[in-house]
Amino acid sequence: MQTVNVKNTQIRTLKINKEDYICITDIARQKNPVEPKDVVKNWLRLKNTIEYLGLWEKLYNPDFKGVESDPLYQEAGSNAFTMSPTRWVETTNAIEQMKVLENIEDRKLLMDK
Repeated sequence: MQTVNVKNTQIRTLKINKEDYICITDIARQKNPVEPKDVVKNWLRLKNTIEYLGLWEKLYNPDFKGVESDPLYQEAGSNAFTMSPTRWVETTNAIEQMKVLENIEDRKLLMDK
């Protein structure tokens, strides 16, 4: 794992199968240094985020379950709506980049304890 410095914040990067990933939790740490996962969770609750993720999956993932994502589009943005990378992947058969990043974050959190 490598890091890149952006506005005095270290952002972890990772290469898996020639694909580059960045840690959105590290980016969120600029907004909330104590609980950056809350920033990510709030981002995943937004209707625009869910619509963007769905569009990306429709373009790049032939196995994406678009019909299964319809209720998520309707719920997104409401006060009761919650989303995690794992739920997104399991519900829609999304490509697992988000889940990979979530697992990396979980491992790092365990190592930090």
